Formats: sequence, C-alpha cells, structure tokens
Amino acid sequence: MLQIANGGMPWVLSSFSLAFIFLGVSYFTSDLLFIFFFIFAVLFFVCSCLLIVFFRDPDRTIGHGVVAVADGKIREIIHLNDPEIGDCIRISTFMNIHNVHVNRMPFDGTIMKITHSAGGHVPAFKKESDVNERVTLLIKTDIGAMKIVQIAGTIARRIVPYVSEGNTLEKGAKIGLIRLGSRVDLYLPTNRITAPAIQVKDIIKAGENTIAETHD
Repeated sequence: MLQIANGGMPWVLSSFSLAFIFLGVSYFTSDLLFIFFFIFAVLFFVCSCLLIVFFRDPDRTIGHGVVAVADGKIREIIHLNDPEIGDCIRISTFMNIHNVHVNRMPFDGTIMKITHSAGGHVPAFKKESDVNERVTLLIKTDIGAMKIVQIAGTIARRIVPYVSEGNTLEKGAKIGLIRLGSRVDLYLPTNRITAPAIQVKDIIKAGENTIAETHD
C-alpha cells in the first residue's frame, strides 16, 4: 500500500477537496461556466495525483555503514574543517521534485541540537543557496559527531522535522521532510570513516545506499 509522508497529507487532501468542489459546482452550471469549473476540477485532480507521487514514503531496506540521508543526486563532495564537527567531509545531495522527500538518519545516534535558521530561497543547486532557510541537526554517534543540514529552495519552502533534541534514533529512521525537494548536506568526521563510497552525480536513496564505511 502506498504510504504518504507525515506532513504531506494536508496538501493531498486540500487538492482533492478543491477538485471535488469544482466538480460539484460544475454540475449546477451550464455552457461556458460548466467548462470553466470542469477544467479546474481536472487540473486539481491531476495536481492531487502528482502530490501523491511527490509525498510518497516507501519502505526502505537499510544499508550498511553510513547511509544516505536523502534521495537525489550527489551535487558536491568536499573536505573541510567545520566548527562543530572538525575535520570532515561534506556530502551535498540535491533533491528534485520527483524524489522521495523524506530524510533519514545516516547512522545510529542521538540528536544533540536542532537549529532553525531563517534565510532566502535561492535554487538549491546554486552556491548562493548556502544562505537559504535551513534546519541543522547535530548528532552524537559512536564514531563522533555528525551534522545534517536540510536546506530549503525556491519551491521547497517548508522543512517539517520529525525529531526533537534528545531523541535517540537508529540508522534509517525518518528525521524529517522537505516539501517538494531541495538540498541536504551531511557532514562526516574523516577520522572514523573510509573514503566516500559514492561520487558526484551518483543517484542515491535515503537509508538504502551506503555513503561510507566506518573503521576503528
């Protein structure tokens, strides 16, 4: 059975409701008004079907090692020094509107801090999107601190968190939803992981594809 992501159902129901309202009104009109209302009913019905696709939430077989946080295409892999993580690798995933929008935990851990930062809505694939609205999750794991940054884009203007500070979650657990796609950055400590198991332009699935293996 098709599952709808938590936070997506209101959009689906609203669209279906408008479709049925316009369809109902069309039956009490005639000629041009009938055509007008019927066309709107069809448009909202099609929109409802698309929203079901956008907000689908399929089950996943959880992969080994550190797994992907988001569905989409790897946009960037860079080595940097982060104030919270230290020496790390940042893996950026671009989520398109046709991707599953539910994000998942990359590794077993505890949510230490969640920070919401206001910002703009530049297209997520541009460098300027670094100043976009975002939600940052700092995670404590057995291999050190990790960080997830969910970044809003032009269309995706709402990040829906599923977790709270202090929550301890297993790898692959759902942590939130970015409506209609955007970008997710994952920061991994370099001293406890192998070289990334993915490369730029790879297509990945959250919870399923391995991003990197761990070592002692």
